[in-house]
Amino acid sequence: MSDFPYLAPLYALASAFLFALSNHLSNMGLAGSDARTGTLISIGASAAVYWLLAPFFIKGWYFLTFACLLFGLVGIFRPALSSALAMSSIERMGPTLTSALTASAPLFGALWAIAVLGEKLTWPIALGTIAVVAGAVVAAWNPHGVKRNWPLWALVLPFGAAFIRATGHAVTKIGLGDVPSPSFAVFMGNTVSLASTGIAHRIEGRRLAGGAKSWRWFAAAGVANALSIQFLNNALFVGTLLSTVPIVSASPVFTMLLGWLVFGRETITWRTVATIALIVPGVILVAVGR
Repeated sequence: MSDFPYLAPLYALASAFLFALSNHLSNMGLAGSDARTGTLISIGASAAVYWLLAPFFIKGWYFLTFACLLFGLVGIFRPALSSALAMSSIERMGPTLTSALTASAPLFGALWAIAVLGEKLTWPIALGTIAVVAGAVVAAWNPHGVKRNWPLWALVLPFGAAFIRATGHAVTKIGLGDVPSPSFAVFMGNTVSLASTGIAHRIEGRRLAGGAKSWRWFAAAGVANALSIQFLNNALFVGTLLSTVPIVSASPVFTMLLGWLVFGRETITWRTVATIALIVPGVILVAVGR
């Protein structure tokens, strides 16, 4: 545990903000391209950043550990598969609804934390987690019914992404106990993810859709997502899974605020206020309940 008790929550909040930013940047790229192209370019940009920085944080013995295998295993599913699911969800549902539904990750994370990591669920963390998830539901709820132009099966996309991310968080937490380098975890995950995504892209014989403008947005989203995972791993390293995942899942607040203040896609409504009123106290409860 860190000597600075609120370092883990601050890392988690930074991760939530960058994740929300990544969703918006991906949405900008999707205006002129498709989800598969976006996933490949986004992961490629993430990997490139960590390859350039690798000499500053990697030690040779890292590659000879069990943790290396765990981080690589996580990379097969996250960010490759989770990003593909999330990107497809953004393409069909938009960034705000996608962020709201993927905020179910704390529920999956709590199961892994208790069943596998042996963490104890306190009442403040439990109440805070419920508040965060409730805030995400409010963000997606429509009192006049769900107006959608996407098929019902598409709900599998954000929920699948949430489950994979929560599972990846748990496996990463285990690996960090063997190799104390959050950056190496990101490096291995992105490298394996890029390899698996590139192979799949090659087998399918697909070409990159869109043009340079869309690709730049995807690349920016990849860098933001890589930094988001970096802060997430930092939080997992100094904190617990139970106290990290709910705070990271507060990203719908940042998604809405960025959509309103920066990207001009959101308007402040009662749902916005209710979401913030639920998620912010929920985050505080989780932070102090550690």
